[in-house]
Amino acid sequence: MYRAFLILLNKFLSWCCHVAHKNGSVYPGSITFNLNRRILTKIKYPKYFIVVTGSSGKGSTCNLINTTLTNLGYKVVFNNSGSNGVRALCTIILNNCDIFGRMKADVLLLEADERHIHMAFPKDCITHLVITNITRDQPARSGTTDSIGEFIFRKITNYTKLIINGDDPIVNHFATNTKCHIVKYGIDKTTDSFTKPAINNLDYGYCPKCHHKIKYNYYHYGHIGSYYCTNCNFKRDPLKYMATNVNLEKQEITINKSKIHIVKDQLYTAYATLACYSVLSELGIDEKDILKELNSDKVFSKRANSYTYNNNPFIMLESKNENALSYYQSLKYITNTKGKKSVILGFDNVSRRYKFNDLSWLYDVEFELLKDKNVNKIFIIGRFKYDILNRLALANIDTKKLVLVEELSDLKTLLTEVNEPIYTMVCFDMTYNIKQILKGDLK
Repeated sequence: MYRAFLILLNKFLSWCCHVAHKNGSVYPGSITFNLNRRILTKIKYPKYFIVVTGSSGKGSTCNLINTTLTNLGYKVVFNNSGSNGVRALCTIILNNCDIFGRMKADVLLLEADERHIHMAFPKDCITHLVITNITRDQPARSGTTDSIGEFIFRKITNYTKLIINGDDPIVNHFATNTKCHIVKYGIDKTTDSFTKPAINNLDYGYCPKCHHKIKYNYYHYGHIGSYYCTNCNFKRDPLKYMATNVNLEKQEITINKSKIHIVKDQLYTAYATLACYSVLSELGIDEKDILKELNSDKVFSKRANSYTYNNNPFIMLESKNENALSYYQSLKYITNTKGKKSVILGFDNVSRRYKFNDLSWLYDVEFELLKDKNVNKIFIIGRFKYDILNRLALANIDTKKLVLVEELSDLKTLLTEVNEPIYTMVCFDMTYNIKQILKGDLK
């Protein structure tokens, strides 16, 4: 009876949030989960329970898996709001249960915060766990990369099939220390891969088994690539699913000799597509159906939204604060596009989860890429604009390019003088603020 009460309470609170025009993705679950922290152990989950986690890329991966499964006729419960903490997961799960705790779905698909998986679910309920990568992410909250890995694997048993990014030595290390069935995916060397690290602060420079130096055949970015230890048997291979012939300009990759379309000319979309392909294959879906769906043009990524402002392209990239590789991929996206462009950079809050304003991560981001001759102006906004200005100065970026925006309300006036594509590279909260400033002018 108590389970039925909590489910009904969760649904009622969600309805109240809807009536009040509030997001409501977290609040109902914060009440019900705090009333009974074991409520999620009382649910009868569907046959397929897929969780996607990792430091970055989990939203893009989840969106593509959801779209593809839905188009294939599966009934999917999915937290498409992007809220992925334990209380948000509680909200979405209870809202899709009947009073007996039964979920009326074929698949439960959840994007989950890597620190919250062990709090949210009982053992032996997740059938497939996808791990996109583990990087230095929110260090004030998450600690080291080893800490993040320990959080993810705290309650994982051999009931769960692991589908992991084999290009990440951190993920590979933690996964191979389990008794789970492990499926690895990865990307072959591309024309953009490099043999020497672009920055000197790799997350993993030493073998986790014998502590000798790890060597790389090539890097994709950060510590992601093809690695091996010369002193022991720790290495990337073998991979069950590998993307080859990666052509970002044509937005194509090849998996199992079949060409597959990717929706953006960036490597993170290739990883998301490859992870999706791996999941669908492991679910036993026919390859012809997988290829048909993946080769249809879908917009699945929350990372970029394209508009027009003052007759110029206006592309909003969401870069995750405290995650250098998230910023790196935005920087590469901007600098790889042809022609002159301007950039908006800044944030008001380092994190939405805590008040520690640690800015050391700014010095891990390769802002030196913005020295590109085609980057015309860089508008620096937000509460930490002087800190960002100092970081860009350290990167030896021409000061004539830098425009310090004292008040966000001034941004609209400054942008009217821009006659070229504009890219925003900001965190989630600032995306909303910019949209409010330019409300009615974005088309």
